[in-house]
Amino acid sequence: MRSDIIKEGLERVPHRSMLHALGVTRDALKKPFIGVATSFSDLIPGHMGMRDMERFIEKGVHSGGGYSFLFGIPGVCDGIAMGHSGMHYSLPSRELIADCIESVAGVHCFDGLVLLTNCDKITPGMLMGCARVNIPTVVLTAGPMLSGRYKMRRLSFVNDSFEAIGRFKTGQIDAHELECLEMESCPGAGACQGLYTANTMACMTEVLGMSLPGTATALAGSSRKRRLAFASGEQVVRLVEGEVTPRKIMTKEAFENAIHVDMALGGSTNTVLHLTAIAKEAGVSLGLDLYDRISNEAPQLCSLLPGGKYFLEDLDFAGGIPAVMKRIKSQLHDLPTVSGKRTAQIIEEAEIFDEDIVRPLEHPYSPKGGIAILRGNLAPLGAVVKQVGLTDKMKRFEGRAMVFDSEETGMAAIMGGKILPGDVIVIRYEGPKGGPGMPEMLLPTSVLMGLGLGEVVALITDGRFSGGTRGPCIGHISPEAMEGGPIAILQDGDLISIDIRQRTLQVKLGDREIQDRLSKWKPPRPKVTEGWLARYSKLVTSANTGAVLKSED
Repeated sequence: MRSDIIKEGLERVPHRSMLHALGVTRDALKKPFIGVATSFSDLIPGHMGMRDMERFIEKGVHSGGGYSFLFGIPGVCDGIAMGHSGMHYSLPSRELIADCIESVAGVHCFDGLVLLTNCDKITPGMLMGCARVNIPTVVLTAGPMLSGRYKMRRLSFVNDSFEAIGRFKTGQIDAHELECLEMESCPGAGACQGLYTANTMACMTEVLGMSLPGTATALAGSSRKRRLAFASGEQVVRLVEGEVTPRKIMTKEAFENAIHVDMALGGSTNTVLHLTAIAKEAGVSLGLDLYDRISNEAPQLCSLLPGGKYFLEDLDFAGGIPAVMKRIKSQLHDLPTVSGKRTAQIIEEAEIFDEDIVRPLEHPYSPKGGIAILRGNLAPLGAVVKQVGLTDKMKRFEGRAMVFDSEETGMAAIMGGKILPGDVIVIRYEGPKGGPGMPEMLLPTSVLMGLGLGEVVALITDGRFSGGTRGPCIGHISPEAMEGGPIAILQDGDLISIDIRQRTLQVKLGDREIQDRLSKWKPPRPKVTEGWLARYSKLVTSANTGAVLKSED
C-alpha cells in the first residue's frame, strides 16, 4: 500500500509513534489509510451540514476495511463574495484547494481519498487535486438546498434575492416583500437551488464517473445523502484494492460525456473554465472548439433555474443525472465509474419520472446545447455565453458600447439609471490577470433583470458570470484586456454586434482602426500588488485555457 511508506520498517518507528498518538492501533496499521478531505464550514450554507456526512463517510470507510483520517479544506462562499473585493479570491481559491489536496495527500501518503465538497470553486479544486495526486478517490457533493417559500411561491436564492434588488428599486415589490424574500429564499443547508455553478459541477462530477449515481441531486440533509456518504466511504476501499485511480476514470471520453450532459442541462458557463482546468490536471487537453461542437450536436432537454422553470429538487425527483444520461445515451461513451458500474449499466438502471423535467430528444427545449462559444474581432480566442432562456430577439443584438474599467463603476452606472435600452455594457480589466481572479458579475446582471432591462441591454466582459446569471451576458472574452485583447481598446459609442446563432462577437471597426488603437494601448497598473493574488495574476493563463496557472519559468 502507498501508506506503507510511513508504516513499514525500522526507520518508521517515529512515524508509527505519531500514528499511535492519534489512536491508531497496531492492527489498524494493516488497513488502507483513507484521507477524508472535508470542506465543512460555518461560512457557507452548502457546507454547514457536512459534519453529519463526515460521520457517515467514516462509518463507511471502517465498514469497508479502511482507516479514515479527516482533514480540512478551505472554502469561500461566492454568494457572500459577490459584488466586492472578496470575489477576487473565489476563482484563485480553486488553485489553493488543489494545492491543499496535493500537500496533505503527499505528506501523509494516503492510499485513497473521499472528497466532501459542494460549492462553486471547491468542487473543481478538489477534482484538480485528486487528478494531480492520482490515488483512488470518491467525491461526495453535499447536495442542493430545498426551495424557499413565500405565499406558496417557491423561491431560489439568485432569482429571489439578487433580482429583488432591481424589483424593489423600480417599485415592483415593497419593503415588506423584499424583507420576506431576503429571509426565505435560502431556507437551510445545501447548494443554491438552481443549476448554478455548485450544482452544475456536482452534476459534472457524477457524469465524469467520480461520484456514485444519484449523488449530484440527492438533497442536502436527506437520509439518502447519508446513505450515499456511507457507500462512498465503503467504495473507496474497494477502489484502493482494485487500484482504480482518477486518471483511469477522467479520460477524454469522460469529459466529452460531461460536456454532452452539461449542454442537455443548460448548466453554468463556469463549467467551461472548470472542466478545462480539471482535464489539464488529468493529462487531457480540452479546447473551446470541443464545447462548441458538442453544443451544436446536443439538444437542451431540461429547463432549470436560473433561466428555466425547474429546481434541482425537481430534477432529483424526475430521476436525476442518470435520467438525463438515459435520454442522450446514444451520444455517450460507455466508461468505468468509481461506483464499479459502467455508464451503460447506470443508464440501463435509470428511470425517468417526468417527461417535461427531462424531455425526450424529439421534444427538446432547444435543438442546441445550453452554452455557445463566440468568436470575432472582439474575442479572437473565444468568449462564452449561456444561451438558455434567451428569446430569439436577444440572440442577435446590436448596440452602442458603454465602457467601464471595473465592475464597481459599471454597477454604479446601472444603479444610477445611466444604462438605457440598446446599450451594450462593457466591463473590462476583470479577467484572470486583470481582476485579478476573474470576478463574477452576478450583481449587475441580476439587477438588470430586476430593472426590466434584461431584454433590451447586453453585457460583455473579460470577467465571468455566476451560474445564476441569465440574459444576454457574454463572458470569458479572450484575450482579456490586461493582456492587450481588443476589448481593451473599446470606447463609448463603439457599435457592438452579438450574433449567438452565428457564434460571433464583433466591434464595428476596421482592422486598421483596431490596430491603431492597440498600438497606443498601455496596460494599467495592476489592481493588486501585494499578497498571493499578486502572485496569482502573474502566473494565471487566459480564460480560454481554463485560467490555470503556468509554471514560473
